[in-house]
Amino acid sequence: MPKMKTHKGTAKRYRKTGSGKWIRPKAWRGHHLEIKSSRRTRRYAGKTIVSDAQVGQLERLMPYAGKGK
Repeated sequence: MPKMKTHKGTAKRYRKTGSGKWIRPKAWRGHHLEIKSSRRTRRYAGKTIVSDAQVGQLERLMPYAGKGK
């Protein structure tokens, strides 16, 4: 069997925590920040936990994430 490939676009956006949860950056923080209120941009700051609905898909896209170092 050949090795499974990691989806590189996903690898740049998602990562696994030490406890095995997936985290992702929040959306809407990319550009046009001058027209968004400070309250709104603070809400988009940081990272968040990925919902359970997407975990299976992430496991397929990144089969070796969080396995050994």
